[in-house]
Amino acid sequence: MKILISHSYFLQLDPKQWAQQKPYPPLATLIAVACLQKAGHEVRFIDSNFLTDTQEAQQALETWRPDFFVLYEDGFNYLTKMCLTNMREAAFEMMDKAASLDIPVWVSGSDATDHYKEYLEKGAQAVLKGEAEQTLLELAAGRPLSAINGIWYKTESRVEATAPRKVNTHLDDLPFPAWEVLDIEPYQKAWKKHGYFSINVATTRGCPFKCNWCAKPIYGNRYNSHSPKYIVDLLLDMQRCFSFDHIWFCDDIFGLKPRWVQQFNEQLQQADRKWKYKIQSRADLLVKEDTVMALAQSGCDEVWIGAESGSQKVLDAMDKGTTVAQIVDATALMKAHNVKPCFFLQFGYPTEEWSDIKATIDMLKTLKPHDIGVSVSYPLPGTKFYERVKNELQQKANWTDSDELLLMYKGTYSASFYKDLHRYVHRKFRSLRAWEMLVKGDGTARQKWSFAYHTPLSWWNGFKMKKSLQSGE
Repeated sequence: MKILISHSYFLQLDPKQWAQQKPYPPLATLIAVACLQKAGHEVRFIDSNFLTDTQEAQQALETWRPDFFVLYEDGFNYLTKMCLTNMREAAFEMMDKAASLDIPVWVSGSDATDHYKEYLEKGAQAVLKGEAEQTLLELAAGRPLSAINGIWYKTESRVEATAPRKVNTHLDDLPFPAWEVLDIEPYQKAWKKHGYFSINVATTRGCPFKCNWCAKPIYGNRYNSHSPKYIVDLLLDMQRCFSFDHIWFCDDIFGLKPRWVQQFNEQLQQADRKWKYKIQSRADLLVKEDTVMALAQSGCDEVWIGAESGSQKVLDAMDKGTTVAQIVDATALMKAHNVKPCFFLQFGYPTEEWSDIKATIDMLKTLKPHDIGVSVSYPLPGTKFYERVKNELQQKANWTDSDELLLMYKGTYSASFYKDLHRYVHRKFRSLRAWEMLVKGDGTARQKWSFAYHTPLSWWNGFKMKKSLQSGE
């Protein structure tokens, strides 16, 4: 079959991400390309990341006339899980063009999973549920829709759902991503301003933990892992294709399987390779010294943990399963082994009060993480949190882009308060970090500028935030 495959994440439709210039290739899409190629199909790939609009995909549909058009989103990137409406509209534009040419459309991704009826109404022949490589291969082989597990499809009278597909527990059977179809130069050029080039790799699929605000529309509430040897072989193969000097292991949870991190470290040593890398993990997994030591020895530079809050009350309400004490211990252990601890923080969760917010700010001042990411609670379909607040969402259920940061339900305080809080915490953190570096004597001109810039702005946002509190907004 002739198959055109693309995705609907356009960096320029997300001004915050475009300004940061830290793009990553659509990893899941490239694995899907490799699977289709291995099955003998003729595949053409269009990478939307650096395009300004959907015209290239539309022109390819018109001139190449593929048998099928596939929109296969990168399920390893948290930005696609957010289901941003700018990207949804881009997907619909490409689907409209395919429909006008009578080219069947298949869609796989978080947004399509959450809004499958809307995608089917817009012309998708099938929306793929969950892990989609095998489903995609069966579609391309021409099997009847009703005989393919793991899809939604539309008949004349209604939407049909086939049985769920079995989870892939043998990830090492998957081919390496089809890096050869990707133009890597725009990615390298974008990262050049940061002084290094980072590439994304997934070692696992899924997350077994049950934070009640976290959706897992593609890989679910389970955990399967590539072997350490597969990952090291993959990295060596990638190094033959293009140069890179940093890796983002984009798993929800890195190295959860017992002894995986230690075995990964051993495989890297046997291959005589070492790259700097960053991961996402949990505080309760980072209180074991041998794990943190193996991370450090294998090249781990940054660990991002879902700290979320400095209030145990809020963590318990989230069903987070971690404690503030574990955040403290994990941070100290990482610092002892020269691994940089970084915190994801979340404000606005129902029941949060000012005392909880203050506890989070105090935690930052005390623990001094290397970096932070701040957001407000975001209701994702399929979660307990979403069910709790969905009646308050009305017409607004998704952000337009990742910087909108709008509290879409009725929180303890107003949406404008949380906007000011977000800015205050970021600027206060940058100011304190710059001051710490200056006091140590390690400050550069950049740190001096950062302190001078963020200090008055953090004061101003703090003033506006407190004024909102006093007025009862």
